[in-house]
Amino acid sequence: MTKELAGKVAVVTGASAGIGLGIAKAFANQGAQVFITGRRQSELERAVAEIGGGAIAIQGDAGALTDLDRLYATVKEKAGRIDVLALNAGFYEFMKLGDITEEHFDKTYNVNVKGLLFAFQKALPLLSKGASVIFTGSIAASIGIPSMSVYSSTKAAVRNLTRGWLLDTKELGIRINVLSPGHTLTPGLESLIPTEAHAGIVARIPLSRLGTPTDLGKAAVFLASDDSAYITGIELDVDGGVSQY
Repeated sequence: MTKELAGKVAVVTGASAGIGLGIAKAFANQGAQVFITGRRQSELERAVAEIGGGAIAIQGDAGALTDLDRLYATVKEKAGRIDVLALNAGFYEFMKLGDITEEHFDKTYNVNVKGLLFAFQKALPLLSKGASVIFTGSIAASIGIPSMSVYSSTKAAVRNLTRGWLLDTKELGIRINVLSPGHTLTPGLESLIPTEAHAGIVARIPLSRLGTPTDLGKAAVFLASDDSAYITGIELDVDGGVSQY
């Protein structure tokens, strides 16, 4: 059976663990040549071993423009183009109003908005005709979550940047969509929310479970593949229905 992404070149940022790793593994399983990024070399090496399929890791900070230049120089040298660009790198932490610091604000916006903006802009010369671009958003962009107002605002920014960029890139023939996870069982979630508190979260989810990186990977494959060839500009919530009430 033909694989959905056979012959495609895919780049996934923030792919050393969690949702990004799930997306990269799904792309590789469907036949894509995958390039991944992350900040920690040891984690990247473990991720490459999990992904398989000749995945290539480029260490770098998603908020550092020189690291983005190095990423795309490597992709250009080794593959010459990008067919699927999944910008997943992100940063979040709890910080309630009254305690928000300039450092928290700057770090969150530097990765989630500035980093994404320039990662997309710098990729433009490499994007093939018909390329699929996927931004990782969040259901936090459209619902209130205590102590996550700064993070939520960055994801709302990503959603609206997508609307503008659809028009700015019309002549390129590319598609841009937002993949918005809900509560997903990742190392990041487990570091913020104790395991004993997960049952309370699950009780609010109509599908009665947390999401997994595999769930997000499957949705990303759909947005990356020709199955979604007439879909652009959407926000695809992968959240078990929790954002619907």
